[in-house]
Amino acid sequence: MISVPDRRYACELIEEAYRSGARWQQACSELGLHLRTYRRWRAEGNIKGDARPDAVRPLPRNKLSEAEREEILATCHRPEFASLPPSQIVPALADAGCYLASESSFYRVLRAANEQHHRGRSQPPHRCAQPTSHCAQAPNQVWSWDITYLAGPVRGQFYYLYLILDIYSRKVVGWEVYEQERGDLASAVVQRAVLAEKCRKTLQVLHADNGSPMKGATLRVTLQQLGIEPSYSRPRVSNDNAYSESSFRTLKYRPGFPHEGFDNLASARAWVHDFVIWYNETHRHSAIRFVTPHERHRGEESAVLKKRVALYEAAKEKHPERWSGKTRNWTAAGEVWLNPERPTEEKNQ
Repeated sequence: MISVPDRRYACELIEEAYRSGARWQQACSELGLHLRTYRRWRAEGNIKGDARPDAVRPLPRNKLSEAEREEILATCHRPEFASLPPSQIVPALADAGCYLASESSFYRVLRAANEQHHRGRSQPPHRCAQPTSHCAQAPNQVWSWDITYLAGPVRGQFYYLYLILDIYSRKVVGWEVYEQERGDLASAVVQRAVLAEKCRKTLQVLHADNGSPMKGATLRVTLQQLGIEPSYSRPRVSNDNAYSESSFRTLKYRPGFPHEGFDNLASARAWVHDFVIWYNETHRHSAIRFVTPHERHRGEESAVLKKRVALYEAAKEKHPERWSGKTRNWTAAGEVWLNPERPTEEKNQ
């Protein structure tokens, strides 16, 4: 917006150029103005300032009321939602039959109240060779597993969590906590997981990184006997085993995780046991349309998502002015790829 002194000075320059023989259009163009702009400024004789800042504008029809904003903040402050982002809160409310606002509105209200802050510590990606790709179209086809450290009671002492994840449903299908990291222990965990899931005929791939227990002869023989193809990440590329790494981050950033270390092996096993129950049966996973891993693993996600669709359609019918397009996409996630291959054009780019 141009101030009144600048407008007055521009008009004086244009009028001086006109008196010197220039045309109105050419004189205005030299200052980057249109002739109609100059005439509008001079329409009433006295040059006035821009009226847009002081204009009275009606409130948008889809604007949240102050009571609705307070209700959103109060909901986010509830103990069960205090450590969750809006992407987790909105589906949880939908499953409870409650619709307050869209996910973006939740984020907007929290930002306005200075209650939305980034908590991540992600690192920039590195360019590496293309990894091996696998596709899971149903549960118990492709598993991912890894071992992570759990701090013990003494500095330098660790317990080792062996955790196996189904990449299709994100369900933790097997886990154990030991005091050592060995190939025979890994072999036992895999065998027990296969027996528990009864998937010897369906499980095709077990993916892991390049650790010694993962590539040891004991586990290789076990996988050969079970008819499972071993798959490995590229050296020093943790992103190739992203599903397991992501589950470990969820575990170690879970409220109540003992960052100072576990008192003993029994307490470590008890804590991981409770975490796995929460992760499988309560946690709504963002990559599978915010249904729980158990719901997707058992094929119950369609009913849950269908209920959400009906709720959102009812909310749209109640306040159509708040919806600029279709309702939120609650269709099932579909097949899941482990390190999917990119098109040739994208690789070249």
